[in-house]
Amino acid sequence: MTGEIGDAIERADRESFTQEPPRTLKGRIGFLIRQLGSTKAVAAEIGVTADSVNRYRRGARKHPPPEVTAKVDEAVRQRWQPRVRKRRRRQAATATGVTVETRARFGYTAPVGTTDDGRFRRLTVHLPPAYAQRLFDARDQGAGDQEMRAIIAEGFKDVYFQDGGVRARGLSDVEINDIDYLDLDY
Repeated sequence: MTGEIGDAIERADRESFTQEPPRTLKGRIGFLIRQLGSTKAVAAEIGVTADSVNRYRRGARKHPPPEVTAKVDEAVRQRWQPRVRKRRRRQAATATGVTVETRARFGYTAPVGTTDDGRFRRLTVHLPPAYAQRLFDARDQGAGDQEMRAIIAEGFKDVYFQDGGVRARGLSDVEINDIDYLDLDY
């Protein structure tokens, strides 16, 4: 998964862990072997030989190269506590919604006589559960970053710019461009 929004969803998932993943290399390799079923599968995942995986598992080799350490860490974090992640997403999609904090350039289409120049804004907006559900569904279906940006932009238009239809009724499109940072919480 690439892109700012996909990365933000992954960071939010990791913040929901109720327990930290194993810290030692031996513990992480053991976890991956249990998850993937064999040393060959772990070796293919992290890009080393099955013999190297066995050495890491036994503790015979404790300090792999930094790129291998990063791959092991990423593989463990992707698979850690899937039920906790699923429960948090389900709760966000049905009850609590998602909070988006960002600093980005927002452009929009507005009626004649108003300014529609894009400018950087720093916003923290709580989006309702329907937007969280759409965002998670899009991510699960492999949507690109632009599609997920459009979902968040539509939520910002509805909740922040139009305040649920109370103001800026002539505003038709909102776009998120030039994201400095984007964080999600649910």
